[in-house]
Amino acid sequence: MNWRHQPVCCSACPPGENYLEIMDAKPEPGPLSESSELFSFGVIADIQYADLEDGYNFQGSRRRYYRHSLLHLQGAIEHWNKESSPPSCVLQLGDIIDGYNAQYQASEKSLELIMNTFQRLKVPVHHTWGNHEFYNFSRDYLTNSKLNTKFLEDQIAHHPETVPSENYYAYHFVPFPKFRFILLDAYDMSVLGVDQSSPKYQQCLKILREHNPNTELNSPQGLAEPQFVQFNGGFSQEQLNWLNEVLTFSDRNQEKVVIAIFPFIPRPLTVCAWPGITETPWQSFGLTSAWCVSSPVTPMTVATLRTLLVCTTST
Repeated sequence: MNWRHQPVCCSACPPGENYLEIMDAKPEPGPLSESSELFSFGVIADIQYADLEDGYNFQGSRRRYYRHSLLHLQGAIEHWNKESSPPSCVLQLGDIIDGYNAQYQASEKSLELIMNTFQRLKVPVHHTWGNHEFYNFSRDYLTNSKLNTKFLEDQIAHHPETVPSENYYAYHFVPFPKFRFILLDAYDMSVLGVDQSSPKYQQCLKILREHNPNTELNSPQGLAEPQFVQFNGGFSQEQLNWLNEVLTFSDRNQEKVVIAIFPFIPRPLTVCAWPGITETPWQSFGLTSAWCVSSPVTPMTVATLRTLLVCTTST
C-alpha cells in the first residue's frame, strides 16, 4: 500500500502547537481484494484553528498560524471534492481547534466555523478527539457534539462483543470491502475533560503523579517515562479488551485493519500513551494486517501478521 503524503504545515505535537497534513492511501495494483477498484481515504490532523494572529508553539521554537489553518482546511476539502475518484471517507485525527479558544471564550464559535467548513466535503468525516478538544470542552460536551461520529459505526449482526461501550469514544466501520477502520479513544484514561471530583479523574491523577513528580505536569523534564505528562492520556483495559474482540473478528474474516489514533507515536516519547506506546495490545489469530494512522500523520505498521499488503511511506 502506498501512502502519499502532502504536508501543508507542520510542527511538533504538544499543547499550543500546530500541524496540518493531507494524506491519501491507495493500494498498488494487484490481487489485494475481490474487487479491482482502487480504494482511497483522506486524513487531516491538527488543524488547531483560532481567530488569532500568528504566534509560537509551546516551546517558542516554531511559528504558529492560527487563523491561516482555516485556509488549509478549505484547500484540503477543495482538493478532495475535485478528485475524479473521491476518497471513501476522511479521518480527522483531532486538535480541530486550538486550546487558546477557551481562554478567549471562543470555543463554540470556532468549532462551529470549522464544522460548517467540513460540511462542504462530499464524503463522510470521522472525528477523533485530541488534547485540544479537552482544553475547550468537557467529555460530556463532546459526546453530544458534532465531533461525535459514532453514528457512522458498523453494526456487526450477532457479534455483540464488537459493540463499543459508552464509557469511551471508539468505534469501527468498513469503507471498502475487507477493510475495517477502528477509531480509538486515546484520552479514555486522562485528567482532561472529566470532572475533578469523579473517581476516574482521581484514578488518572494518581497514575500521572506516580510517574511525574514535576510541579508542572505538562513538563517531561527529568522523567524516565516522558509520556507521563498531562496532555497525554491512555487506554482503559475495557477499551483494549474491546479492541481485541474487533481484531479477532477481523482475523477470522481476513480483513485488513487501519487504526486511527491521536496522538501517540513512538518518537518523540512525549507523545506516547501513558501505559506505553502504540504497541499491539492484543492476542490475534495471526491473519490480520493492521496499520496505525496517528497524529502527526504517520502510517505505522503496528501488526503485519499476514503480509498481503506492503506499507511504504514517502514524505
